[in-house]
Amino acid sequence: MRTNRKAYYMGFCKPGRLGWYLILVTLISAFCYVTLDVWLLPYSIAFQETGKMTAGYFLFAVIGLFFSTPTPFLAVLIMSVFKDKTGVKKLFRDVFHTEEKLKTFLITSGYCALILIYALLFGTPNGSPWYMFIAGFLIMIPFVGIAEETGWRGVLQPELDKRLPFPFSVLLTAFIWFVWHLPIWTDPTSNHYGDSIIGFGITIFIWSFAAAAIYKATKSIIACALYHSFIDAVGAVYDWNELFDAFPGKVSTNVFRIIWLGSALALWFVSNKYKNKQAKKQRSDK
Repeated sequence: MRTNRKAYYMGFCKPGRLGWYLILVTLISAFCYVTLDVWLLPYSIAFQETGKMTAGYFLFAVIGLFFSTPTPFLAVLIMSVFKDKTGVKKLFRDVFHTEEKLKTFLITSGYCALILIYALLFGTPNGSPWYMFIAGFLIMIPFVGIAEETGWRGVLQPELDKRLPFPFSVLLTAFIWFVWHLPIWTDPTSNHYGDSIIGFGITIFIWSFAAAAIYKATKSIIACALYHSFIDAVGAVYDWNELFDAFPGKVSTNVFRIIWLGSALALWFVSNKYKNKQAKKQRSDK
């Protein structure tokens, strides 16, 4: 009895893959919040007002680019090197691994097309030239898409799927993802500052279902990263808040939200049914 109790407490004190991921994301995020939103924020505000580059703003930009946004990736990188001991090469192989390339391309392209059609029909251009969409997409693939999705869909979602039914694991992922974004609303130089936090929460909720469904259907982290980057790139040429985060939003916004969520649930249902069918077939072959 004593041995079992000791083993229980040792297991509790030694977090698994999910626990280590959450601990690392929390620690890195706390570091970024203190340095960016407490210590270096005045330099960012001054740069926005004057356009004058200072050492403080340079440090603000570097920490934001290489630590704040890529927090999920950094957490997985640290786990890969020090906990899993699988190395950096294995990490990048996992990120780019795609078994059914045609299927993955079609699903990801379909979701990107859905976003683009919605933006073309109902979006309000922000005045930026169209090449900013292309440039933004290419830049965001490594610095936003891969930087975030390596953790959210590569580790967090799959680990929660082992413990919870799919809808609940997505809801918890969405909640964690939403909380992680909250410091944006304390930074007056952020592109989300002043946007509807309720609308953003709704977007995160729907987006989590869409990205989770894509991952469930393709098992491809890079597919989720490309989808994530594509949506953010749309915000480079259209008013992001009006298009995605407005609350309560226009009729077109809410109709799109329903279509967006419905398509994600349909993809999850079809993927799950296909997976169960394949498993049943394998058992019968044996």
